[in-house]
Amino acid sequence: MSYETLSYEVADNGVAHLRFTRPKSANSVSPDFSRELREVMVAVEFDDSVKAVSVTADGKVFCAGGDLKLFHAAGKDLPQVASDMLVDFHAAIYKMNRTPKPFIAGVRGAAGGAGLSLMSSFDLVVSAESAKYTMAYTAAGVTPDGTSSYFLARHIGLRRMMDLTLTNRVLSAAEAESWGLVNRVVPDDEVDATTAEMATKLASGAAGALGEAKRVIYNGLEVPLEAAGEFEARAITRAMGKHDAQEGIAAFVEKRRPTFHGR
Repeated sequence: MSYETLSYEVADNGVAHLRFTRPKSANSVSPDFSRELREVMVAVEFDDSVKAVSVTADGKVFCAGGDLKLFHAAGKDLPQVASDMLVDFHAAIYKMNRTPKPFIAGVRGAAGGAGLSLMSSFDLVVSAESAKYTMAYTAAGVTPDGTSSYFLARHIGLRRMMDLTLTNRVLSAAEAESWGLVNRVVPDDEVDATTAEMATKLASGAAGALGEAKRVIYNGLEVPLEAAGEFEARAITRAMGKHDAQEGIAAFVEKRRPTFHGR
């Protein structure tokens, strides 16, 4: 399937490569981008060959946020245009979060506004040393979207979320790492390769266990202690009945490398 705002392909090693391809528009979030992103997330969910997803971008900016030129051109119709766009944009994020496969973002240049919100919803983030991060919403007279009130606030905490949102503070890559917003900071020219390498490593591991571990962690954010413990118990005992768990345990005992089948 071909797309106008992004590219998507699945490699033989089980890694899906999603890339934003509107560098002249700073890979901004538009209705077309949101619709195509949702379509890709559905494809990832139902493709059993996909074990992990690497997400990168063409150009100097990962994603600058909403397409303000398009929004300006919409005039009085902007609320309807934005509402229609957010149905797809948010649905894409919901789908990604609920799909038991790891998604890794590689950020060069900047992630701002809806771009920062989107980045915050990925499971892991690799950042370029020179990358910058800012909310920018209130600077344009609007409020946060892209599920940032859920993911970003949980990553960095309420006080820091308020700081980013109300003051539009710009974070360096080092600050983003110290705040828990990104997982790795690497030289700018190594971002894409590092992101792909991380996805490849995850895809070659116990993919089923990784996906279920993702579910366990996100579930634990939302439920009481006892419910979290019961969910964990069900997940780990299910995993123990599958090949990868039995192989992983045997390999540990026998002091050898495990051979995982992704199930």
